Amino acid sequence: MRALILLVGGLFTSLVFAIPATDLDSTTRGEISERIAPIGSICVTGEECASAAGIAAVSTSSGPRSGDAIYGQFCTVCHAIGLLDAPKKDDSVAWQAAEKKAGGFSSLLSNAISGIRSMPAKGTCMDCTDEEISTTIEYMSGLKP
Repeated sequence: MRALILLVGGLFTSLVFAIPATDLDSTTRGEISERIAPIGSICVTGEECASAAGIAAVSTSSGPRSGDAIYGQFCTVCHAIGLLDAPKKDDSVAWQAAEKKAGGFSSLLSNAISGIRSMPAKGTCMDCTDEEISTTIEYMSGLKP
């Protein structure tokens, strides 16, 4: 056992002292700071940094968005192909079954707003109003409230 400890200790010592000196000694603090400096920054609209950078504020909607617009941005990933058993757009049989299972359009809407099974609340459209979610369900399903 003692021989093994001496062997391992000797190998460690030879490795530590066998490593050649690198250019770390010649690297300046400025060069190190330059290499690890952030490559960008984040500005939130309305903060001083955003206006100084000339970032325009994102315009807010003047009214409710269409079901088509919301579907295209938030819903198409799952509802276009039926991912995780999501009823597909324009599949009236699947949507009627979902409405019946939910107990009516208002319950279907409530499920969409709160989230159900694999679908997150509002289908990830966290700034959608309840009215916009309803319009989007109507657009995808053909159902009426």
